[in-house]
Amino acid sequence: MTKPMETNEFVDKLYAGKLDRRAFHRVLASVGLATVALPLVPQWARGALNHPMVFEWSGYELPEFHQGYIDKHGESPTFSFFGEEEEAMQKMRAGFQADISHPCTYSTRRWRDAGLLKPVDNSRLEHWDDVFASLKTLAGSVGPDGKNYFVPWDWGNSSVLYRTDLVDPEYLEEESWMILFDERYKGRLGIYDSVDGVMGVVGLVIGAENPFNMTDEELERATVMLRKQRELLRYYWTDQSAVEQGLASGELVASYAWNSAVVNLKKEGIPVKYMNPKEGIYTWVCGFALIANGTADEDLVYDYLNAVMAPEVGAFLINEYGYGHSNTKAFELVPEERLAELGVSDPVSHIEGSKYFEEIDPAVREKYITLFEEIKAGF
Repeated sequence: MTKPMETNEFVDKLYAGKLDRRAFHRVLASVGLATVALPLVPQWARGALNHPMVFEWSGYELPEFHQGYIDKHGESPTFSFFGEEEEAMQKMRAGFQADISHPCTYSTRRWRDAGLLKPVDNSRLEHWDDVFASLKTLAGSVGPDGKNYFVPWDWGNSSVLYRTDLVDPEYLEEESWMILFDERYKGRLGIYDSVDGVMGVVGLVIGAENPFNMTDEELERATVMLRKQRELLRYYWTDQSAVEQGLASGELVASYAWNSAVVNLKKEGIPVKYMNPKEGIYTWVCGFALIANGTADEDLVYDYLNAVMAPEVGAFLINEYGYGHSNTKAFELVPEERLAELGVSDPVSHIEGSKYFEEIDPAVREKYITLFEEIKAGF
């Protein structure tokens, strides 16, 4: 067992750039914190520039994702983190001020309708012409005013990640989302604490025609399954590092997960496999949106967007996290054997043949949220 990290040691390592994201989140978890708002350099050391506040998923604050911005301005913007998009939206609606955030396509319209977003000026995006054409027109990207509100950046899958040495052979022979509802693994299962994720999964399991707009009869069946699942879960997670740690230790047998967990655990030599379930695998596309109440220098906001859209950044994302990047030229910088290993050697076909998460109608979403919260609370 490693000794606890003292506060001064934590701060010194953070500012010196010697604390990786896993250690960072372990320290936060040890004191009961899930989200933070920290500049990546001390505030007193910053100059007079009005840097953006980037409201992000944890793990995307790494300098490698915005090196062009650092090269131009000598420092990083400020970052604050969220664990799920509904949480992020409600925090901003309550007055939290940000300049840039990172929603996925199924949330963009909801954020826009809530008055949180302002249009993106595509003419100021240096790499816009290199973005996959099919990612530019995804549902939710363009508003009723014909303007663009979304800059696609990363895309990947949501599926089951499981320990091949701990599951019964039947799941090795025929992979299925049903493993997350299997009583044999009670107390050793995890799922993402998200209405979109949970309802998407249970909809596939019960064979709903549209998991994101289930009929009353389908929703009744889904409710029975979700109540059963609650009793089997080790936890609902908001930080994927919990999945990685749980699978590495054997605390978890299987969990809902994203591609990056596969990459990280295989680096550690953990015997895991990412499912291609018989019911189908989901693809998501996330990207950047401009927040309406932002106060940062607009030139710096677009400098940040241009930095994260660079092909070198995309290559880093592909290699390190196993996700796809929106810049077509990023794939040219990654060895073909690595792309094949990650399953993205043909990104065009992958994108065009995907089963995407769909945006949930606001009235349906409220129904889903109410049901999900009741289930989590044990009602």
